[in-house]
Amino acid sequence: MLNVSETTTVFIILLVAFGLLAWGYNRAKAYGKLGILAWLQSVILMAPWLIFFGLFAVGIYLNLVGILLLLIGSVAFYIYLGKRLRAEGQDVLLREKAAQRLQEQEASNSLETSESFRTESDPIIVPDVLPIPEEDLQLIKGIFGIDTFFATETISYQEGAIFKGNLRGEPDQVYERLSDKLKANFGEKYRLFLVEGTEGRPVMIVLPSTDDPQPTTLVQKNLALVLFVATIVTTLEAAGILLGFDLFNSWGRYQEAIPLSLGILAVLISHEIGHRILAKRYGLRLSLPFFLPTWQIGSFGAITRFESLIPSRTALFDVALAGPALGGIISFIFLIIGLILSHEGSLFQVPTQFFQGSILVGSLAKVVLGEQLQNSIVDVHPLTIVGWLGLVITALNLMPAGQLDGGRIVQAIYGRKTARRTTIITLIVLGIVTLFSPANPIPLYWAIVILFLQRDLERPSLNELTEPDDTRAAWGLLALFLMLATLIPLSPGLAGKLGIGG
Repeated sequence: MLNVSETTTVFIILLVAFGLLAWGYNRAKAYGKLGILAWLQSVILMAPWLIFFGLFAVGIYLNLVGILLLLIGSVAFYIYLGKRLRAEGQDVLLREKAAQRLQEQEASNSLETSESFRTESDPIIVPDVLPIPEEDLQLIKGIFGIDTFFATETISYQEGAIFKGNLRGEPDQVYERLSDKLKANFGEKYRLFLVEGTEGRPVMIVLPSTDDPQPTTLVQKNLALVLFVATIVTTLEAAGILLGFDLFNSWGRYQEAIPLSLGILAVLISHEIGHRILAKRYGLRLSLPFFLPTWQIGSFGAITRFESLIPSRTALFDVALAGPALGGIISFIFLIIGLILSHEGSLFQVPTQFFQGSILVGSLAKVVLGEQLQNSIVDVHPLTIVGWLGLVITALNLMPAGQLDGGRIVQAIYGRKTARRTTIITLIVLGIVTLFSPANPIPLYWAIVILFLQRDLERPSLNELTEPDDTRAAWGLLALFLMLATLIPLSPGLAGKLGIGG
């Protein structure tokens, strides 16, 4: 049975979840059918987590087949709702276009009438002085058209200009046509952004290419090198701690720590390789990785900046997911091989509570090791430890905050407003965990890293309006689900029901 603390926790989680759903429904119903369909998609995204952890909390354990069926069912329904939403959106778009053209025609007739009656004493509105030269400004205005983007107002913005108006077509197609025209006229002198304005309507922004992200400086490259060397040392120290000695007091035993250190470095490097493979596919430049050394687990991962503008939210999603996907797969393989190779007399002897530190690791260990988890001490292969550390590092980077991989994934799928909210929520959760787990310094360290280095969102994509497809949204859902399953521990009561511990 659940104890009072667990029952209260489950009640609070369910109350917050249903409160968010009710709040979302009240906001969505004002937008009619489109709003309700979008709200249902958010329900589908939350449903697997609520069902899985709700059942887990009351002692009902879903096996891997049940989890996969739950995910497949939710993904299929999410894709179905996405198709319905796009179909309804097309109908609304056509009606809006017809209404816009009618309004523009009436405004044009009204303007002609007012011009015929205007006298010399009538005031003339002089626009703000724009930082773009007048000759360039006229050429830029010439790329817009009634069949792409009908510009109605020009506003000075930073070193460029904002063009308000009406979008006449699919955002990705319109953006591609206008971007090609801008390059034909100016080459690489200006950049075109298609974003959502403050009024919720599409706007075009033109900025000079001098505002592009700057390449890594020599000082930053040297810093990246120093951090990488420090990370090698901390992975050796973390390996030494796992083996029962302090590397800094026993340098002569460094060779014993090398195999574990190489395993952790393999996860870190494969993570960065994943980012760069997808970045190369999109023609994007990435900075050198700035590794974050820590002696508890070897490293928190690395900070990697985009050194070129991101063409779309799809590109942002793909590059962000590729790193934790490859690093997570390598870690998962290490963990499974380590569990399979574990036997009595293996190098590491860990208490059974080790497997209670993660729902994912505990579940996999139960499947592979079975009754061995009834013992107070379990002998495990070193790859088990490396795989577990790799999954923790991957999960930390998948937290939905700022410029972490998880934050970039949320920004790509759900937009900047949602990404800002999840960043705040993540920091609050880390703060709460720190208060209730003072013996574990990792949540505090990670909260500090996010707060001071990674809290800002990634800069907007060139085409910020076109969202990633439903398949990518499903992969993002799975990644965030596995992040939670890796970081959330099993309570002693639930672990006992699953046969993990005596």
